Amino acid sequence: MRSFPLPIALTARLSPVVVLAAAGWALSSGPLAAPQAAENKPTEKTRTQSAAAPSETQVAKTYAAAPAPCGSVTEKSVKSLVPGAKTAGKEIPSTDSALRRTCSWNALKGYEYRWLDVSYEVLESDEAAERSYQGRLEERSGGGAVPGLGDAAYSVVNLTTEDKQQTREGVVLVRASNALVIVTYNGSDFESKKAPATDEINKGAIKAAKEAVAALGNAPK
Repeated sequence: MRSFPLPIALTARLSPVVVLAAAGWALSSGPLAAPQAAENKPTEKTRTQSAAAPSETQVAKTYAAAPAPCGSVTEKSVKSLVPGAKTAGKEIPSTDSALRRTCSWNALKGYEYRWLDVSYEVLESDEAAERSYQGRLEERSGGGAVPGLGDAAYSVVNLTTEDKQQTREGVVLVRASNALVIVTYNGSDFESKKAPATDEINKGAIKAAKEAVAALGNAPK
C-alpha cells in the first residue's frame, strides 16, 4: 500500500473528499504515474532492434539460383557421351530461368544417335526439394540408389521400341540441398535397330550427373 506524503496526510484530516480526489489524480495522471507510462513506451533503440531482428520463418537456402546448364558437363564428356554434338550445347527456354534451366546435346554420327539433357531445379528449401524428389521417385520403378552422389540419388534405365526401333534411356535424379539435378541420356542405332547396352547408358547418365552436381558450386548464392 502506497504511503502519502506528510502534507496530504494532514489535509486528509480536514477535507477527506478533496484529498482523495487529489491523490487519485496523482496516481492516475500526475507525477506518480509518469514513470509507469515511460516504462511501457518503446524507446528508439527498442524499435530499431525489433526492426533489425531476422524473421524466425526465414529459411536459409544453399542455392539461390540454377547454374548455367550448358557449362555443367565438360567438353571431353560431351564428346564421349554424344559423339558429333556441338560441345556448347543448346539451352532450352524456361519460364523461370533463375530457378529452372536445361541444356541439351544431341547428334547422329553414322547410324548412332545420342541425346543428353541436364536440368536444374532450385526450390525454396531442402525440405521442399526432398518432397519433390520423393514425388518423382514414385513415378519411376526398376532402378536403384546411386551412393555418394548429392544428398540422395536414383538411377533407372528403360527400353522402348517403336516401329521395331529400340531406344534405351537412362535417367538420374539427384537431390543436393535445395536443388534437384535431372540427367536424361538415351541412344539408338538406326542401322541395327538395336539400342545401346544398359550398362553404357546407365554409366553415361551417372557420369554426366556427377559433373552436373559438381557444377552446382558455380550457382549464384
